[in-house]
Amino acid sequence: MAKMKMKSHSGLKKRVKRTASGKLKRPHAFAYHKAEHKSPSRKRRLRGTTLVSPSDVKRIKQLVAYK
Repeated sequence: MAKMKMKSHSGLKKRVKRTASGKLKRPHAFAYHKAEHKSPSRKRRLRGTTLVSPSDVKRIKQLVAYK
């Protein structure tokens, strides 16, 4: 019997991108929902992307195996 290919997690593959060196980057959490109650400095800090936590990288790389 042939080995089956894993399926990538389609929800996560829309949220995570790889950098040129192969690390994973993601948008900041807590940035948009109820943004009118957050200070301007907090909203600026949450803009853009950050790297995925080292403790989560192995698990997330398995979920986005072919991306």
